[in-house]
Formats: sequence, structure tokens, C-alpha cells
Amino acid sequence: MTVVRVALSQTTWPGSKEEMLDKHEQFARDAAAQGAQVICFQELFYGPYFGITQDAKYYDFAEPADGPIVQRFAALAAELHLVMVLPIYEEEQPGVYYNTAVVVDADGTVLGKYRKHHIPNLDRFWEKFYFRPGNTGWPVFQTAVGKVGVTICYDRHFPEGWRVLGLNGAEIVFNPNASKPGLSNRLWELEQPTAAAANGYFVAVPNRVGREDNEYGDDAVDFYGTSYVVDPQGNFVGEKGSSEKEELLIRDIDLSMIRKVRNDWQFYRDRRPDAYGELVEP
Repeated sequence: MTVVRVALSQTTWPGSKEEMLDKHEQFARDAAAQGAQVICFQELFYGPYFGITQDAKYYDFAEPADGPIVQRFAALAAELHLVMVLPIYEEEQPGVYYNTAVVVDADGTVLGKYRKHHIPNLDRFWEKFYFRPGNTGWPVFQTAVGKVGVTICYDRHFPEGWRVLGLNGAEIVFNPNASKPGLSNRLWELEQPTAAAANGYFVAVPNRVGREDNEYGDDAVDFYGTSYVVDPQGNFVGEKGSSEKEELLIRDIDLSMIRKVRNDWQFYRDRRPDAYGELVEP
């Protein structure tokens, strides 16, 4: 498969998990109706972004990586013949929780999961209260649309993960987000296009959008949406998504571009892993 139609969704919290699940099922159905072959939802897709506060009641949103939500969307993936990247709140066991993305193939097979490595602890990003750091490495999944890797939100600030995914063969890397205005705005413009160009693959970035003040009142932040896809030269594929409203983005990418870009920019040939030992020193 050379040309792949990619879908990204961005939305805000309607107030209940059931509404959020139904909303994302409709995103998947709409994407498939428009010919999409793969879809990625935003970070922690079926709940609010609960890192705004530190409240143990949100532990109840966690469930196993083979739990009812993943089973529901795996069945939907098989029905729609749609690869899915499902960013969930994973319970390994009571009290042990991860920020996880489950990758489901177009026949409904659960191929595996990635757990977010880098966990922020900042104002209204109190994630260390909710998540252990990931321990899955940087897996790449062979799907019906090609080789798919995942990073999650804050991971994008660390170039080492992007490179390992490239070395592991990724052709498309999805980076689901919950990003708000502030210091991250300039990084949002820079990091994913730079990662795509430095590593010679496509990067697809869904983000939350709007204020979740129905959950957090005056503490809510304004997620800025602007989901996008970039090619292996670091160029945007189509326009970025809305900064204000819910949206389903559909973009076509040509995976044959990866070989051409890597032949033109020989970063993998010319890299010097023997010289990078300091990168892994504590």
C-alpha cells in the first residue's frame, strides 16, 4: 500500500464517558465513510483531561488494555476495516496506571500497546499523580496501512524516542495530545515537523480542542486543537485543524515518499551511534 488515507479527530469533553465514547465511534464511522484507512484519537480520548487536578476519583477511568473500551473499538475496527490508535488510561492492576495507546489492526486484532515514557508534573499537568512512566520500549506495529509507531504528548519534547521509532522501522508515527497555549505553542510548530524530517517518516498529531470548563470550571485550560499531519520533509500535508472547534481531519499520505527522502537525506547512513554514548548516561 503506497497512498494511505489518515484520519485524526479533535474534540472537547461533553460531560460523560458514554457521550465521549459515542462521539468517537461516530468519528470512526465518518472517517471510514470518507475512505480513511487509519484513525488516531486524542490523548486519553474517552475522558476529560484530568491532569488539570489531582483527584483520585479519576482513577476510575482506568481499565485494562483488553478491557471493554478496547474491545468495543476493536470490534468497530473490524466492522469498518479501519486501523485504530486508541489512547486510553490503562490499569495494569489496582493502583498501577499508565497513559497508553493501544494499536488495533483493520481486522480487529489488538496488535499491542505503547505506554507514555515521559510524565510531566507541571501546573495543570499533574500527570505523575495518575501515571507510572512507560516500560514498553518504542514498539512499531505492522498494520494494514504500514508500520505504525506511537509517542504521546510530552514524549514529543525528547528526540531520542523519535529516532528509536525510525530505527525500528516506523513509517507513520502518531502523537496524540492534550496541549494548551503557553510555552508549548512554538514547540508545537517546531517539534513534530522537525522529528518527521530528521527521521524520514510521516507524523500525525491529534490534539484536544476547547475548554473543559464543564468539568473544571475556572481551572480549565483552552486546548488549542490545530491537529495536523507532516511528511518526511517536515512539510504540512494540507492545512492544520481548527484552533477552536471539533473537527475530523482526513489527509492522504504517500508512503513511497519515505524512500525518496531517505535517499536524498542520508541521515541513517551517516549517523554515528559509536559517538553518542553520553546520551544514555544518567
